[in-house]
Amino acid sequence: MTAITPFRIDIPQSQLDDLHDRLDRTRWPNELPGVGWEYGIPLDYVKELAHYWRHSYDWRVHETRLNSFPQFTTEIDGQNVHFLHVRSVNPDALPLITTHGWPGSLVELLDIIEPLSEAFHVVVPSIPGYGFSGPTRETGWNVERVARAWAQLMSRLGYTRYGAHGSDWGSSITRELGRLDAEHVVGVHVTMIGAPPPPEAAPFTDEEQARLKHGERYQRELFGYAAVQSTRPQTLAFALHDSPVGQLAWIVEKFKDWTDSVDAPEDAVDRDQMLTDVMVYWLTGTAASSARLYRESAASWGRQPEPSTTPTGVAVFPKDLSLTIRRFAEATNTITHWSEFDRGGHFPAMEQPDLLVADIRGFFQSLPGTSRSSSRP
Repeated sequence: MTAITPFRIDIPQSQLDDLHDRLDRTRWPNELPGVGWEYGIPLDYVKELAHYWRHSYDWRVHETRLNSFPQFTTEIDGQNVHFLHVRSVNPDALPLITTHGWPGSLVELLDIIEPLSEAFHVVVPSIPGYGFSGPTRETGWNVERVARAWAQLMSRLGYTRYGAHGSDWGSSITRELGRLDAEHVVGVHVTMIGAPPPPEAAPFTDEEQARLKHGERYQRELFGYAAVQSTRPQTLAFALHDSPVGQLAWIVEKFKDWTDSVDAPEDAVDRDQMLTDVMVYWLTGTAASSARLYRESAASWGRQPEPSTTPTGVAVFPKDLSLTIRRFAEATNTITHWSEFDRGGHFPAMEQPDLLVADIRGFFQSLPGTSRSSSRP
């Protein structure tokens, strides 16, 4: 069996000094007057945030928090995989693998790990190409391949019966994991499902029309990042890998556009947690490899997914990128749990962790026979 190796984050001070030097030497772009966020992330906001990052944010504080969770690495299918593994005090707890998305990382899930560990053995991997899993080493790391790696990871940990949760890319990976490893996955919980209207779906209800219109705004105004990352991720990487402010702006804009915020991302998410997420991308040099997941998976966009018989729970947050329509999702998924919330957006583990944890727990408690795990000794 391939080794599982304990891991600890220990960023050399030289990397932090280099970051500070680059921030001090930022070459700032110009900006049209009075456009606010309409043309992208505003200059004054980025300047203030970068100043805070340089002079007030303390990476070592957040590195210590990350290191408070047991961490490991292992090799799966030729790729390094980094993960947190937090065992519940209940030895019979159900194992639960939780998966982040882009531009998230394991950092976006930190606030839900401890409360989930009251009821689950929690496994939090970094997607290959993201964070401390490091850059991918070859082509082909799409959603299906990541899902197969997760099945192997859970088997390697000795878990023969487990649940899964995810958001953003994590939702897609989690759904695919439930389909590919249905023998072992008791249920999957996601915050969005790629569910295009099935044939003969019309006429649409007023609520369905409103949700389709919500998705149209994403395609019209907010899809530019995905168009670039799914076609030319390497070209983009030269800017993001070389400029910390470039990496900052590329990520933080999404925390404004995709959250239940009003004037700035901090209305919805904690500033230091957001910067720690940016730091993980910067310190691990994964701007290019994280974007490659879009390139590898783009061929499947817009297609009806293969049907899944695994029990599926869906939590819908109103300010998410797209709002899943239940009738469409039921065409190819076995929906057994559905929640609609009145607040929160694309990063619920950061924005509304209490709501998300309660919904995950409620879903798995609703499944028959989930009070005990069947992990091997």
